[in-house]
Amino acid sequence: MIKLDAYVGRTVTAAILLVLLVIVGIDLLTALIDELEDVSEDYTFLRVAKYVLLTTPSSLYEYLPFAALVGCLAGLGSLAGTSELVVMRAAGISTRRLVWSVIKPALMLTLLGLCIAEFVAPRFQQIAESGRAIALQEEGKVHSEYGMWHREGDSYMHFNAVEAGGILHGVVVYQFGEGRELQQVLYAERASFSAGKWLLEEGSVSYFSSEGATKELYSQRAWDTELTPELLNILVLEPSDLSISGIWRYANYLQEQGVSAAEYELAFWQKILQPLAILALVLVAISFVFGPLRQVTMGFRVFTGVMVGIVFRTMQDMLGPASLVFGFEPLVATLIPIGLCLLFGAAMMMRRV
Repeated sequence: MIKLDAYVGRTVTAAILLVLLVIVGIDLLTALIDELEDVSEDYTFLRVAKYVLLTTPSSLYEYLPFAALVGCLAGLGSLAGTSELVVMRAAGISTRRLVWSVIKPALMLTLLGLCIAEFVAPRFQQIAESGRAIALQEEGKVHSEYGMWHREGDSYMHFNAVEAGGILHGVVVYQFGEGRELQQVLYAERASFSAGKWLLEEGSVSYFSSEGATKELYSQRAWDTELTPELLNILVLEPSDLSISGIWRYANYLQEQGVSAAEYELAFWQKILQPLAILALVLVAISFVFGPLRQVTMGFRVFTGVMVGIVFRTMQDMLGPASLVFGFEPLVATLIPIGLCLLFGAAMMMRRV
């Protein structure tokens, strides 16, 4: 039985990895073509290639559920096509045992994916986004197309680029009063974090009052803010690119500032429940092979897997934003597609076991 588990596991794992390699390769090629539109004297082709390669860990984790679905269909389908599954069942091996032999490698890949998403992908993505923003920013321009916004109390901040190690480029801080009147605009070409304090360099401060506006230039100036380099490394990334711990920390920070953290809560639940989503899709794939797809061609199995994956992803993409717009719990939006897949897969398997 150990040899059988290993054989089925190797077949399924190889199929999942092959599908993942193909999908991620296509995604990286598409990303490279998109980025070529921004190639310039500073953002060279080599920088574009570096940016795309650094986003690979994030792509691996993003497409792992889809690859698990199609890979299990292809791997099990190849065993069914050579009648090996029939021989195994005729030898007295139960369907439940075969299902467990398929789920084990999928779970191992899921755990590996979680490690990548928690410790590797956010770091690589942060380096990629920071390098891209620095290369694309225009010197002396107050707002960059590739910058980011942040709110802290009554202050609204914009950064053209965030560099690793606590360095900001193109800092603009808009300070509003209790009546939402603009009181102050602070600009700095660069900001650095050292010894627990922020230092602004080469900028100006404009003050606004009922009597008019005044402007003050400076070469260096202290900046009092609750932002830290760790929080900025989170800010530079999309919620889906953050680690689970990073999402949790930043969501708490936003709540302390009185800002809605629903988008980060949604990303948190999607990340933490992804193993369950992979298990649900694998169960659907297994139910198809033991059920209606046991005697069809490999191409049709792959096509079916792609269609199921698209439907699942579409449901996630629709319900997630809907929870933000209509105000229902992000956890519910995340669980609905997973629950439907689990129910469908379980119902199909109950008819075959």
